[in-house]
Amino acid sequence: QVQLVESGGGLVQAGGSLRLSCAASGRAFSSYAMGWFRQAPGKEREFIAAISRSGGSTHYANSVKGRLSISRDNAKNTVYLLMSSLKPEDTAVYYCAADSDLLLYGRGVDEYDYWGQGTQVTVSS
Repeated sequence: QVQLVESGGGLVQAGGSLRLSCAASGRAFSSYAMGWFRQAPGKEREFIAAISRSGGSTHYANSVKGRLSISRDNAKNTVYLLMSSLKPEDTAVYYCAADSDLLLYGRGVDEYDYWGQGTQVTVSS
């Protein structure tokens, strides 16, 4: 098992940047593909970014491509999400997720077995 704790959320003005972190504990972090999802009020949880176990492969949702960057530091058991040019529609709770069965990465909520508690990101106009 792995436990995930997100941090770095907060209130930011439109056009600003934030870096979210997701710290993992438990089994070897490098054996997990990692993903970031978000959920806005009244909406379903949606995929935004994923990274392979080694960090060599990344994948982004079209809606955020070019504005977000996912990375990981396996020595620190942490995955990051750097968000720039933030928009009010980016307001949501952001979740990190992990799975040890994925060969590279997944886009579906049901592809990940472990989830953090989420961190709120609010972008003001």
